[in-house]
Amino acid sequence: MELSNVLPWVQIILSVLLIIGVLMQQSGTELGGAFGGGDGSATYHKKRGAEKFFFVFTIVVAVLFAVSILISIFI
Repeated sequence: MELSNVLPWVQIILSVLLIIGVLMQQSGTELGGAFGGGDGSATYHKKRGAEKFFFVFTIVVAVLFAVSILISIFI
């Protein structure tokens, strides 16, 4: 099996995992808060347990997805 045949399947799996990781995270703010329009009532808290796992999981999967895209460009 060549890498050029396997890479699209890897990208599909990573994209599904990335979607799952994003959807499983708790939404801390509404859309306005994401762009700096929050009302200031949100308090800072430390990520723990499942929240921290999905946060790190999403970052790792996103980096792996970006690397797979870069690899597919140069193959």
